[in-house]
Amino acid sequence: MLGLLRLIFFGFIFLTIVYVIVSAWSRSVRRGKLKTWWEEEGRPGDLETYVEQGLKEYDGSLRRKLIWGVYIVPTVLVVTIVYVTNFM
Repeated sequence: MLGLLRLIFFGFIFLTIVYVIVSAWSRSVRRGKLKTWWEEEGRPGDLETYVEQGLKEYDGSLRRKLIWGVYIVPTVLVVTIVYVTNFM
């Protein structure tokens, strides 16, 4: 039981670090694309306003929600492996 609690604790810490890195990387990629699109569209308005508006839209996007899979997929796999190992 103690081993399982350690796995949960350290696994959560590891997955949190991975989530923060993937989230920051994805946001920086989106910021770069928004700056490129701003230049290609003939520079409508202020760059910072354009980027901030685009990032607000990104925050509600499906891609942003899919990053939560960093927590969900490994958790489901570990629970499945523990179940199959112990109860099958």
